[in-house]
Parts: sequence; C-alpha cells; structure tokens
Amino acid sequence: MISTNIKSTFLLLILSLTATFAFATDKDKEKRWEDQISDSLVDGEAINLSDGKNTFLAIDTRAEAQENPNTVGVIILHGIGIHPDWETVIQPLRVQLAEQGWNTLSLQMPVLNNEAKARDYQPLMKEVPARIDAGIRQMAKEGTKKIIIVAHSMGAQMANYYLAHKKVYKEAQTNTPIVAYIGIGMGAGNTKFLKKIKLPILDLYGSEDLDAVKDSASMRATAASHNKNYKQKMVKGANHFFEGKDEKLVEVVKDALLSFVK
Repeated sequence: MISTNIKSTFLLLILSLTATFAFATDKDKEKRWEDQISDSLVDGEAINLSDGKNTFLAIDTRAEAQENPNTVGVIILHGIGIHPDWETVIQPLRVQLAEQGWNTLSLQMPVLNNEAKARDYQPLMKEVPARIDAGIRQMAKEGTKKIIIVAHSMGAQMANYYLAHKKVYKEAQTNTPIVAYIGIGMGAGNTKFLKKIKLPILDLYGSEDLDAVKDSASMRATAASHNKNYKQKMVKGANHFFEGKDEKLVEVVKDALLSFVK
C-alpha cells in the first residue's frame, strides 16, 4: 500500500511536469509554420537558429542597397500565436525595410495553441531571451554593428521583457548592442517593463487600435517618464494590424530608424 506522503509527492511531480509542458512553446505548431513558410517564401532566406536547447525558424532578409552607413540591423518580433512572415505588420516590415537598405531578421517567437490568451503567454517569457540573443549573434556574424528591435503586439511585450531583464540575460556575448526599440500596438501589460528600460523607444499605435492599446497609452507614457528618449506616435486610421496602412507603417518605422542612428 502506498503511503499518503508518497502519493502526495507523486501527485506534485505529475503536476509539475504537466505545468512544464503546458507552458512551453508549441513545437508542433512551430514546425507547421516552418514547413508552410519554407514552401512559400519569396523574399529572404529561411534559416534555423539555436536557443541553446532547440532550433527555431528565422527569416534573414538582406538589404538590396545598404542605405544606413552604420550597418544597423533590425530584429523583428511577431505577435501572439503567429510566425515571422505574417502578412500584416511583419512581412511588410521585414521585406520593405530590406528593400530600403536595412538588413532584417524576423524571429519565430514562442507560440501556444490558437485558443491561448495573452495571460497564458506569461510563463513563456523565460524562453524569449535566448531567441533574441541567437538573433543578435546571427546578425553580428553577418557584420551588423548595432541592433534595433521592432516588435508588434505580444512580440512587443516579449521585447520589453527582454530589455527589462537585459542585465540578467547575457547569452549573446557579442559586441553588437541594441541601440533602440520600436514597439507597435503595446498594451497595459508593458508598463511594468517600460519602467526599467532606458533605450530610445518609439511607442507606435493606431487611432483604431485595440481598446487595450489605446486606453493604456497614457499609462505607458507615465511608466516611461524617466526615459527622455521615449516617444509615442499614433497613426490616424490604423488598426492593430495596420491593414491598408502598410506604406504608412513602413514610412514611420523607417523614419524612426534613421532618427535612432543619426
């Protein structure tokens, strides 16, 4: 007969293992995204990077003409549950910025099933730093001297998490610093991180954005009030995915990139 203490210990072990698997990225979903992208990719090259434990997809899109003399690279992070070639926000940025002289690297970020909510992603944040660091190492290997992160929605929260904990996560081990950050469609969940970030930031959103984004704009500005290089910009008529506003999105982001490297 199994004692009560052994039963309790066994139950706790099962719960712990279940939690571990429940709150890890969905590798099967990542693999499906990778297969889909590899079969249909037109611009850029699908590559695999390592986070130290697993490999993950990234899309490396090289500039057609190197416009910025500082060899600044742009790391792009997508939103909740999707992939690094998503047709809204992500693909327009990674392709059109490259056409205008900026090397871009769009990373597959940790994902959950389609039913997962934003709160379900919080335990996955610990998987984020190793992926961004892998992206930095890749760009450094290609000759990039400085990095600017451009991130959308949940990707912005992941970027903020990373930047707020940068002193803890030092896996990149390169001389390629992150010099600025553009967060697109940030919600209230970013405020606790913005309080800790001192990098130049553009907080970009649309006048028709999600209520959670619009209603927290003043909260985000207050959280970043210590940062003299924090700016907010609202694009008139743009929704959360900048549908029909690709050109305006790329224009605003490009202008911000140029301002960061002057």
